[in-house]
Amino acid sequence: MSCALKVPKSCRALGLHHYRWSSMASASPNLAFVPATQPPDAVEVETLQRFVSHSQRLLVLTGAGISTESGIPDYRSEGVGLYARTDRRPIQHAEFVHSASARQRYWARNFVGWPQFSSHQPNAAHLALRHWERLGKVHWLVTQNVDALHTKAGSQRMTELHGCTHRVLCLGCGEQTSRFELQKYFEALNPTWRAEAHGVAPDGDVFLTEEQVHNFRVPACSRCGGILKPDVTFFGDTVSQEKVDFVHKRLTESDSMLVAGSSLQVYSGYRFALAAQEKKLPIVIVNIGPTRSDHFAALKLNSRCGALLPLIVPQ
Repeated sequence: MSCALKVPKSCRALGLHHYRWSSMASASPNLAFVPATQPPDAVEVETLQRFVSHSQRLLVLTGAGISTESGIPDYRSEGVGLYARTDRRPIQHAEFVHSASARQRYWARNFVGWPQFSSHQPNAAHLALRHWERLGKVHWLVTQNVDALHTKAGSQRMTELHGCTHRVLCLGCGEQTSRFELQKYFEALNPTWRAEAHGVAPDGDVFLTEEQVHNFRVPACSRCGGILKPDVTFFGDTVSQEKVDFVHKRLTESDSMLVAGSSLQVYSGYRFALAAQEKKLPIVIVNIGPTRSDHFAALKLNSRCGALLPLIVPQ
């Protein structure tokens, strides 16, 4: 069932908060979804330190591996990613757009998972990159993540390549609203609906049975009656050409590239590593496990981002 959602005129306040560098650095990261790996050794730290010191306009590309230490699972990590733990797969863009039952299932799962997902906090890696930015080392940050953790950390020179789950978009008229406001409307529409989650997935949803989601009510846009969708790029969809061109321009202005927490399996991010290679920019990768760009990276470090990046002192 669908009901109209009253959308506020402005979506500038998304309920996100910036945190002080010292107050949020956690000594005990959540490693439930992080593959086992050795701590960085002195040689790795020294090598990355030298790379960052020589970089004057560093472009940083981050992926799901930078957020796993905040307790958010990824898709591909060996043994602990979604694909390793379950046969579940993320929703496809076409399925969401063309199937009311698929949207009902998605939003029911997202409704249950949202309080926990939206409460995740940036970890030491997010805060380190924010710190580098404030020191003038990071020219631009491009994140493939939709969790808003870079925003919570305080990063400003940033592009959310795949959007952000904290925003909701009407596919009919383009109106945006805060996901926090939508959660309140879900609660009002479904005052007696209850569901217990069976496992957690990336991007803010949980596992529910078809029976559990059957009576969940989903709102429509009050302005045009259109479909409400999180302002993210689902699998099977493409990043806008305008955003791609913008990132390519930032890359042209850069003198080096750091990939942090990404296997680069998704082309939307991998294309920028290819472009950096074509421009003969030095590329360093910090990621647990292999990536698509290992063979042309100047350096590959098999370390946790949260363990390695905070050890670097930009100069």
